[in-house]
Amino acid sequence: MRERRSIVEQWQQEKPTALVALVRVEGSSYRRVGARLLVRPDGTTIGSISGGCLEAEVARKARWAIRNGAVVERFSTVFDDTEEIPYGLGCAGTLDLLIEPVDTSEAAALLNAMAESLTGFRRNVVTWLPAIGKPLRRAVYDESGTVLFESTGNSSDVPVFDEWLEPPQRLLLFGAGDDAQPISQLASLMGWRTFIFDSRPQLARRERFSTAETVFVSSEFTTVVPQPDDAVAIMSHSYEQDRAWLSALLPHKPRYIGLLGSRHRSSLLLSEAASILGWSIDQACHNVFAPVGLDLGGDGAEAIALATIAEIQACCQGKLGHSRRMTAEIVADQIARGGSARYLQTQCAL
Repeated sequence: MRERRSIVEQWQQEKPTALVALVRVEGSSYRRVGARLLVRPDGTTIGSISGGCLEAEVARKARWAIRNGAVVERFSTVFDDTEEIPYGLGCAGTLDLLIEPVDTSEAAALLNAMAESLTGFRRNVVTWLPAIGKPLRRAVYDESGTVLFESTGNSSDVPVFDEWLEPPQRLLLFGAGDDAQPISQLASLMGWRTFIFDSRPQLARRERFSTAETVFVSSEFTTVVPQPDDAVAIMSHSYEQDRAWLSALLPHKPRYIGLLGSRHRSSLLLSEAASILGWSIDQACHNVFAPVGLDLGGDGAEAIALATIAEIQACCQGKLGHSRRMTAEIVADQIARGGSARYLQTQCAL
């Protein structure tokens, strides 16, 4: 996702030479189909379409390859000196790369769709690949199927590259303490859109979260409404504030809610939030993880940030194995160990 953002920013600032996309793979490949590479006029590049074994060669050939329009070139990464296409470095795959000039309406439509996806819009881009006597054709649709762009001409009987440009992952961070800063920074490295909320103006400052999209000095989220695909981390260090945020967030059912603090504290928060909402404990535990983050070991804000981002990534990609997801049984066991008095009226030293 960060690669897409860098490509769009470069295109908006300076007209590049060519845009390269990985459209087909046989065997294994370092990158998935849809990976892109932007070639600058000076031959430097943004993005990647392999593990580093093809980028220089593709950039060197790009200007010559597109002299008559877009083309599909095949490259092999199989290590074999007798191979007809000897670019292999042992990745054991064959890659089809679409190389197209950027000074066409089709390229502009694609890059506009990429830019729109970064602001939260899903875009479906269908590309009829160029073949002998048949130039590249493209259509762009919004999520409802409305045509936003369509090339003229007939493009039947040619391979089609059909892709969805998904928006970046959104992360809502409730709490702007020092431990939230590395989480925001790592989320930015992932290309995510991060929103910070805290009612303490001395903490919720733009200069403390320069990589976040927006920093709100607020205890509410009226401007940014949580969505089902969002990830949420609650970490204000105030029991009362965390309880209020959790109670307000649960009805929106984001796919990930992480609670900073011990499992006992989180169990009490869930129990009280469920009571406020009139829910069962089992309902309240849906998609709630506590303590926040994978159990990776380590100590300090940076280790917590790594564990948190890793757990969110795994959860949102459907790759989550062992985790600390909350259940009604865990909550009942923790509540039996004592009430919430120890957490009330406790103020963070900051």
